[in-house]
Amino acid sequence: MMRCKWCNLNNPKYIKYHDNEWCKPNFDDKYLFEMLILESFQAGLSWECVLNKREDFKIAFDKFDIEKICNYNNQKIQELLKNEKIIRNKLKINATINNSKIFKNIQNEYGTFYKYLKTFTHDKMIYEIDKTTNELSDKLSKDLQKRGMKFVGSTIIYAYLQAIGVIYSHDKECFMYKDNLNNKL
Repeated sequence: MMRCKWCNLNNPKYIKYHDNEWCKPNFDDKYLFEMLILESFQAGLSWECVLNKREDFKIAFDKFDIEKICNYNNQKIQELLKNEKIIRNKLKINATINNSKIFKNIQNEYGTFYKYLKTFTHDKMIYEIDKTTNELSDKLSKDLQKRGMKFVGSTIIYAYLQAIGVIYSHDKECFMYKDNLNNKL
């Protein structure tokens, strides 16, 4: 079975992610939060590296419980920095705590994070291949940065939008590819 050229066929986690999750719309706020954390840890690394540690991240970050993460203290930060099963980058760990608070503020302002995203996506799915940024990722990234989020540059946000199913990017040779038949989310 042909898959997207980036999918490492020797990694079962990558195949499972590609086949069952990537580019499939999932707008549950808990999922949106988890993916934003994971994508921010990808900065400067490969997605495969993050994906291989996903379950360890889930354990280390209290199942991505936003309330708990918003209240992480210095002791918890030190614990995370010693956890060899995750990416131990102090700037990214601190950004996760900061971004969690901003994510929560956005939820309070809009009702859900997804409703906030819809002000940018207008309920439309974008079909494009072989890009790493676009006008949507630029605008969303700028707004998140203006609100104080870190590690949310346009490339990271583009990957995030692919992950949650706003941008559909399966290669034409991939068995998951489908034409732009309906661009409504």
